[in-house]
Amino acid sequence: MRVAIPGAAGRMGCTLVREVAADDNLKLVGAIEAAASLSLGKDAGAVAGIENKGVPIVGSLAEGLANAEGVIDFTVPSVTVELAGLCAERGTAMVIGTTGLSAAEAEQIEQAAKRIPIVWAPNMSVGINVLIQLVQNAARLLGADYDLEIVEAHHKHKKDAPSGTALRLAEALAEATSERGTLAERACYGRQGQSEGRPKDEIGIHTVRGGDVVGDHTVYYCTDGERLELTHRASSRQTFAKGAVRALHWLNDREAGLYDMQHVLGLKEAKATLVTPRVSPDGLS
Repeated sequence: MRVAIPGAAGRMGCTLVREVAADDNLKLVGAIEAAASLSLGKDAGAVAGIENKGVPIVGSLAEGLANAEGVIDFTVPSVTVELAGLCAERGTAMVIGTTGLSAAEAEQIEQAAKRIPIVWAPNMSVGINVLIQLVQNAARLLGADYDLEIVEAHHKHKKDAPSGTALRLAEALAEATSERGTLAERACYGRQGQSEGRPKDEIGIHTVRGGDVVGDHTVYYCTDGERLELTHRASSRQTFAKGAVRALHWLNDREAGLYDMQHVLGLKEAKATLVTPRVSPDGLS
């Protein structure tokens, strides 16, 4: 498959370039950056710290997509939405790891998925997607006596909070305990000041930002006398790149529709579905 990577000079973009270059069944044919980037015109391989790939970084989405059959996108919402429109016009499959989309932007991704196959997930890590299943199973098994809390930590440059992964974990908890109310009814995004105490059915979601943390997520199940913790720690962006490449291979010859990593890993039936956008209190997904 011929692949294009937007944001090719960024931290995640360089990781994706290296991962695609290492895959014998993928060929890098497009590398895109912002029009003001100092990397424009440079070879994408060289910028990523590997051998030249004969693919100069360009400042035009249309030019970068010209020969691509698939795109892996970990950029920003505005770019992702524009890319989705272009890919829908060209019939180019997409893997999207961008977070922070508004409900309106998410709707545009859904519209594009009516014309092309898209894997869209807040976290491409295989481990985190297995964790989602474990989180649901534990919530069902432990029952209503356990308080549910999530703590996530990321690097200081991350713009959206809480993370899309934390919101997906919160959804998983809410789905597994749906008799106790919806996530919208139960979510508590951090705490401050005095209160009457913790409501029994609350799902706490807390954010830490600092340093170069790639991504940590812990789900707590707390009751009198014991506590269970399920944790995933990402130590390298390569784990996300590997998952994204796996998703791209999975999309080959797939019908149009919106999929997630649960489909890719066989944890859900491989059938196209449209999902509800994950939107946090400040409008970010």
